[in-house]
Amino acid sequence: MKYKNIRSIREDNDVTQQQMAELLNVSQNTYSQYETGKIEWTASALIKIADCFDVGVDYLLDRTKNKQMN
Repeated sequence: MKYKNIRSIREDNDVTQQQMAELLNVSQNTYSQYETGKIEWTASALIKIADCFDVGVDYLLDRTKNKQMN
């Protein structure tokens, strides 16, 4: 499943797919497939992204518009 907030927050912070891939210890191609919804996000990847951008996982999953962790 594709989650628009993940790409949006990455782009808003001027972070490349390559940089995100390095953070997650995956290839850039794998990260691209995560972002386009071709492969499912792992819980650990979502947590790392949430921690990196100081947002809640629910925000990344488009379950809330509130960026802050509850």
